[in-house]
Amino acid sequence: MRMNRLRLFHVSEEGAVARFDPRPVTAGEVRVNGNVVWAIDEAHLPNYLLPRDCPRVTYVCSTETSDADRELFFGISKARRVIAIEPEWLERAMTTPIYQYELPIPGFECIDGDAGHYVTRNAVTPLGVRRIDAPLAELLRYDVELRVLRDLQSLHEAVSRSTLSFSTTRLRNAITA
Repeated sequence: MRMNRLRLFHVSEEGAVARFDPRPVTAGEVRVNGNVVWAIDEAHLPNYLLPRDCPRVTYVCSTETSDADRELFFGISKARRVIAIEPEWLERAMTTPIYQYELPIPGFECIDGDAGHYVTRNAVTPLGVRRIDAPLAELLRYDVELRVLRDLQSLHEAVSRSTLSFSTTRLRNAITA
């Protein structure tokens, strides 16, 4: 998908959020503290088109990615991004409705451009919301290859040693191999 201007989103399993109020930052988050509202930019939106607690490893090539890593992690795939989830989450990822809220940009600051993470300390009223009944079908509208793996921890260890740009979400929920 091509993005021409900055757009910010919040993805939730809750469909009737009239206002996002700042909430305490979760334990282990070192980039920001206090109460914030989180947003994701459009370029990184595919990383969040899954149920909230679904563990995942996502990665893309960057200008620093070596040919060896491109071959190892993408092989013959022409996808821009790979998202890996566990088999135990596949059914929920296919059927759990999610809601994509578009948020106004004023007040947000970027805390991680590589991950597309933005925060504000102010309450936010969404500009609009879209219900997504088939999250995986929505995900595949983007230039994404979905992989279903039994061992996300090993994938995380491998990509963290690579030259790829990567992100992990909810790995604490992954089943240990």
